[in-house]
Amino acid sequence: MPPSRETVGFVGLGNMGRPMAANLARSGFEVIGYDADRDAADAFAAATGCRTAATPAALAGAATVAVTMLPTGAVVRQVLLEEEGGALASGLGVGKSGGGLVIDMSSSEPMGTRALGAALAERGVALVDAPVSGGVAKAADGTLAIMVGVDDESAAQRAEPILRAMGDRLFRAGPLGAGHAAKALNNYAAAAAFTAAAEALIVGEAFGLERETLLTIINNSTGRSFNSELPMKQEVLPRTFATGFRLGLMAKDVAIAADLAEAVGIDAPLSRNMKARWAAAGAALGPDADFTRAVTLWEGGPPE
Repeated sequence: MPPSRETVGFVGLGNMGRPMAANLARSGFEVIGYDADRDAADAFAAATGCRTAATPAALAGAATVAVTMLPTGAVVRQVLLEEEGGALASGLGVGKSGGGLVIDMSSSEPMGTRALGAALAERGVALVDAPVSGGVAKAADGTLAIMVGVDDESAAQRAEPILRAMGDRLFRAGPLGAGHAAKALNNYAAAAAFTAAAEALIVGEAFGLERETLLTIINNSTGRSFNSELPMKQEVLPRTFATGFRLGLMAKDVAIAADLAEAVGIDAPLSRNMKARWAAAGAALGPDADFTRAVTLWEGGPPE
């Protein structure tokens, strides 16, 4: 693939961001990494040969596009608009063809994304929200599913080749914020399905049903779901609890979905229940625990 004219500043070189940025570099983009954790930035540079920037301002001076892969929407806003007086947003793409573009691939709050888009527009920078699904394994092999929210068609066209270097399924979810809304609502639905399957196994066992027997019945009947077929069967039954998706992230996404329902005036009582249950699990087991370990709390015994 010929080199791209875009220089991509990749902000957030953690477990997901590092392989995503590496795939961009392999696809012909000039990538400059930035992470507040200098060790993470140095590890990325050593593994890929890419340059890194010491500050957001330095990144803005070199890049035309900034991709953010950060813990929360609040952190995204802080890096773009608050650190160094908002140097990253103000300097991104200045004097370069097309101006500045930010692609937020974090799991951010949809309403906050719309507000961020307005603040960036005042600085001449376009925003695309493009959260991902697939985990570290798919980040590494470039097969993430990416949900895209965007108002500006020219920004969408600029973002598309960058996104296709990291994912093999792009979904145009709708206007700005729609990608973040779709990601949170998907994970909320997944969390609810996992919770229901876990409760079914716990209740069934208390009645005298063997868990494996009941799960086989569910997976061959209308109760079947992704969570009953994979995490429940592969992680919960053998007590391995190793999907790689952290409990804190699940609790965060469920909370985003529940808060979105409230923001748009929809009474969604199940979402409120899920928000409380997953928040309690995160508090009890810690945000870095695998999300499937929530079952051990719901079983009523000591957490494993």
